[in-house]
Amino acid sequence: MDQLILAVEECDFVNNPVCAPEDVGELFIFEPIFGQVNRTVILMFLAAAIVIAVLYFGLRKPRPIPTKFQAAVESLVSFVRNEIAIGIIGPEGIKYFPYLLSVFTLLLVGNLFEVTPLINFPITSRMALPAFLAILTWVIFVVVGFAKNGIGYFTGVVWPHSVPLGMRPLVGLIEFFSTFLVRPFSLAVRLFANMVAGHVMLSLLLVTGWIFTSNLFINFGEIGLKGLAGPLWFVFGLGIFVFELLVGFIQAYIFTLLSAVYIQTSVHPEH
Repeated sequence: MDQLILAVEECDFVNNPVCAPEDVGELFIFEPIFGQVNRTVILMFLAAAIVIAVLYFGLRKPRPIPTKFQAAVESLVSFVRNEIAIGIIGPEGIKYFPYLLSVFTLLLVGNLFEVTPLINFPITSRMALPAFLAILTWVIFVVVGFAKNGIGYFTGVVWPHSVPLGMRPLVGLIEFFSTFLVRPFSLAVRLFANMVAGHVMLSLLLVTGWIFTSNLFINFGEIGLKGLAGPLWFVFGLGIFVFELLVGFIQAYIFTLLSAVYIQTSVHPEH
């Protein structure tokens, strides 16, 4: 957020009210602090540490009458176990529950960094993390598919018996590309694109609103009536701020849900 403020402070509000940095990468790329470690890497470790701490302190000593914190953590864990792991994959889903819980909680914390004061940067707006988790999900469901069904997993994809014979070559080709190539790409891009869009929109609205509003009282003669748009942008940005809380949860849920669906198609390819 500090870099965004520095970028817009140098704008010419009179002749060019819509200001953009020379390098759009400034919105997401931070200078390394030491070596190859930058702010994004530190936030990834921080998100992992928060997940570990929440699960550890929330579940280490369960009480017959749970505290609010314990109840919240248990509800989160039960939701992923019952509604996603077992609910989507079936009884065998309990094997994949630790992975799905890890993915959901890490993405949830990473997404909510967008609306966390003094951070205001979702780590999932960097393609590396969604891509890594998508590839990991891809490896899991492909390995599980071949381990449980042998070569029949592959032939079932490229030669689906549930469609008419004349359409099998075309449908099989589509299913091959969809299953082995498109799934990891779409899984990563869906999360990445939504978080980037929300981050850019929220940052630009709040920072633009703040700059215009502050200069409305300081340099009204230079800005003129354009400065009146500042409070409106700022209020609209606060509305988007609340909306992004919901988006952060939904995107974590969708990524985890689709991961479970893909694993389910390998465990039970006949479905």
